[in-house]
Amino acid sequence: MIKILGIVGSPRFGGNTEFLLAEALKAAEENGATTELLRLCDKEVKPCDGCCTCWRTGECKIDDDFKPIFEKMVEADGIILSSPVYFSSATPQIKAVIDRAGYLSIAKGRVFENKVGGALVVARRAGLNFTLAELLFFFLHQGMIVPGSSYWNVAFGREPGEVAKDKEGIQTVRNFGSKMVWVIKKIKGLS
Repeated sequence: MIKILGIVGSPRFGGNTEFLLAEALKAAEENGATTELLRLCDKEVKPCDGCCTCWRTGECKIDDDFKPIFEKMVEADGIILSSPVYFSSATPQIKAVIDRAGYLSIAKGRVFENKVGGALVVARRAGLNFTLAELLFFFLHQGMIVPGSSYWNVAFGREPGEVAKDKEGIQTVRNFGSKMVWVIKKIKGLS
């Protein structure tokens, strides 16, 4: 069985970022994966404070909703991080997950190594490339495999539902969701 976890970094429930991620996950399901969409909008994930306790103990000392999110990331074969653009950057919510998951992964022996991952970004107009790169750096730093698509995994929209009009963006993330499953099958020797 192939598991793909999609994390919505938007502070809004049911927004454009969630819509776009759902499209990528649908495509992954159509290709045989089991998926889960996890929203950060109803979770509390505090920022990393750089204490490095995890390097000594193998656990993060901060008491919030991070631990079950991290466990789901470890269990998944593939991880998609998604964020709207906020002032030309990823949201604080997704950045907190990235920072803490990255440190804890290293402390636990690089638990994301050779998993498959990628990023999706939604913007009203600008900041897409920087935000996409910001999210992709997590996967590259962790030794993960990032499949391509037919274009960058970005789409445009501001008002709720507006991203549905970006047909190219939707097709791009659907291609990405399919490609993730294809790569995971190759890694697992399933095709």
